[in-house]
Amino acid sequence: MEVFLDIVRQFDYSILVMISDHLRGGLSDTVWTVITSLGNGGALWIVAALVLLFFRKTRRAGAAMLVALLIGLLVGNVLIKEWVMRPRPFVTHADLIALVDPVDQWSFPSGHTLSSFAAATALCFFHRKSGLLACLVAALIGFSRLYACVHYPTDVLAGMLIGILCGLAAGWITDRVTDRIHTIRLRKGA
Repeated sequence: MEVFLDIVRQFDYSILVMISDHLRGGLSDTVWTVITSLGNGGALWIVAALVLLFFRKTRRAGAAMLVALLIGLLVGNVLIKEWVMRPRPFVTHADLIALVDPVDQWSFPSGHTLSSFAAATALCFFHRKSGLLACLVAALIGFSRLYACVHYPTDVLAGMLIGILCGLAAGWITDRVTDRIHTIRLRKGA
């Protein structure tokens, strides 16, 4: 098992070195810093969800996005990050320089990626086309975390997978709860 983990750690490190050596610098730093900031605190996704709540046609999607973000926060930041406590790449490897200042000290899983894919998947559950566009934005945010050297590739991959699961769970929960509320309203009106 230790040999496997060493291979994963070396893979993670080599990807970040490749990004740092070949992609970083100039205008790219500014672009990826802006993209990574879109995921700060899940603000982009919270605002999008709140806007969707105002329209009847998209209300379920907005609610599901908020539920997904809450589930993702609890699972990713409260449970997994505090259990795993993986140091950030720039802490472990002095040759890697962080492009942004992360809010917390732990790297696994990527919270930006998790929240982005959770919200995007929840949106996709109800509105496929706009959800797929949101998944593209989520993928860009995920890559931006690697570009900024604040996460390892396995952090981002785990964030993506956990986020997708949170989004699917939130979509299912929201669908069932809103159907139940609708049924209760119909019974009271009859």
